[in-house]
Amino acid sequence: MDSFFEVIGIEDAVAMAGRFEPVATEEVALEEACGRVLADNVLADVDIPGFDRATMDGYALKAASTFGASESSPAFLTVVGEVRMGKAADVAVGPGQAVRIATGAMLPPGADAVVMIEHTERLDDTAIEVYKSVAPGQHVIEAGEDVARGQVVLAAGRRIRPQEAGILAAAGCRQVTVFCRPRVGIVSTGDELVDAGRVPGPGQVRDINSYSLAGQVMEAGALPATFGIATDDPKDLEEKCRRALEATDMVLISGGSSVGNRDFTIQVLEGLPQSRILVHGISISPGKPTILASCSGKPVWGLPGHAVSAMVVMAAVVRPFIDRLAGLDSSGQLVPTVTARLARNLASAQGRVDFVRVRLRKGADGSLEAVPIPGKSGLIRTMVEADGLVAIGQHSEGLDAGTMVNVQLI
Repeated sequence: MDSFFEVIGIEDAVAMAGRFEPVATEEVALEEACGRVLADNVLADVDIPGFDRATMDGYALKAASTFGASESSPAFLTVVGEVRMGKAADVAVGPGQAVRIATGAMLPPGADAVVMIEHTERLDDTAIEVYKSVAPGQHVIEAGEDVARGQVVLAAGRRIRPQEAGILAAAGCRQVTVFCRPRVGIVSTGDELVDAGRVPGPGQVRDINSYSLAGQVMEAGALPATFGIATDDPKDLEEKCRRALEATDMVLISGGSSVGNRDFTIQVLEGLPQSRILVHGISISPGKPTILASCSGKPVWGLPGHAVSAMVVMAAVVRPFIDRLAGLDSSGQLVPTVTARLARNLASAQGRVDFVRVRLRKGADGSLEAVPIPGKSGLIRTMVEADGLVAIGQHSEGLDAGTMVNVQLI
């Protein structure tokens, strides 16, 4: 167990995600693609939009026809027609002329701008006054201005949100190739654990981590699968780990990562197929005795048994591995954060990254404040009260009240 003391930095641990390959891909209907990760680049088959179009209701015209126009000296223009929605313009615009147009309609030949209807006054069916000049291109989207034909609409490795689904629809994609959702197996360990549906007896506690970790897995866009509670028997843990390894893309073992005499996760991991221990100790708090192994080319984690420690390690270290398996490009692995002012001093020990639970509140001046939540790593209540985590760097002895900090939302 000497390897426990060979701790590595959190950056080095997270960098090991690159050792593992993303999961397989599949094709899904566009309406089912939100939340998934794009597996192939998508190119535009046409210009988007395919024609110059108005962005305002008003009149299409030559911008030069309005130069110098004002309320005291309006420009007089002749109305020579109207462009109907969804139809090609069948009238051209010359100097001193205008064509009625609605938002989204095709700009007629000769027009290079649109004047808003609010800046005009209709004199009769064939004449208007314009009270404000417009510049060429004003209130107009040009053909291909959004995306040009042949351009990459979306690059592989990007998570599809509603806005990405919209631009894929504009590119004519009805089916999209995406990465499968990673499957993550969860095994809790310990003779003291009973299922959440049972009343604990003397010395027993309900299994928290199977449920909290499953929730974090789902938040990451992956599919959790629980494999029950393993007793403090190596054969039981190995059997559950083997089943989990065969059925999923990554395995989380909750408990058994410390150096206690009864913790045998390392021995069990070493006995799994094609096993190699990559990490046994990360310089973070809570969560220092975290284990990472590669088994059959899949990441297998030994997480702390304390609920808070397990959740912090999941958020800070394991999440990038889920993103990697999901096919996310590294530039797309952004963690939601907010900036807040620290409400009180925070002490820390050098040589490790401390993750402190905080809740957010509005200060007297209306700015956002981060209030540290005290509590031991076995108290799940402290995570319930927390809105996020503040990381104190390994070279810092703490942070002073009033310091602006980044809060990783949880």
